[in-house]
Amino acid sequence: MKRTMKKLIILFVMMCGMMPLLWAADGCNQRLTQDEFRAKQKAYITEKAGLTKEEAAKFFPLYFELQDRKKQLNDEAWSLIRKGKNENTTEAQYGEIMEGVYDARIASDRLDKTYFDKFKKILSCKKIYLVQRAEMRFHRELLKGMNKKGNVPPKKPQRNK
Repeated sequence: MKRTMKKLIILFVMMCGMMPLLWAADGCNQRLTQDEFRAKQKAYITEKAGLTKEEAAKFFPLYFELQDRKKQLNDEAWSLIRKGKNENTTEAQYGEIMEGVYDARIASDRLDKTYFDKFKKILSCKKIYLVQRAEMRFHRELLKGMNKKGNVPPKKPQRNK
């Protein structure tokens, strides 16, 4: 059981690590606003993970809250890394930069664990796993579509309900 939980946490960390990449794409002919992106992501994950309307209504506010908090940590880490571009940066300053970057990563991992515990109050572990798997597939398809079609995200046909 512990091994499975570790795998779930690692999967979750990997997925959340892709979020900054997608936010960074905002200036690269990305045609989706953050709200549009989140709406597509929510619909995709809801369908692929088999979430009920009630589960999705409780889960996604927490999920997007986590994404926002992780983005903030990632932005702080990138800000530190940019400081290292200065040719006059000393070894001591590089040490401070790297300490800050690693502290941000650790804080991000702690957030993942904290939110995983919150998610378990809403979804079963199996559904959390399915959400993570769906999120990874969503990102993969989005990135594939951007690469194949000149940075235009793929459009998924909507099913009639």
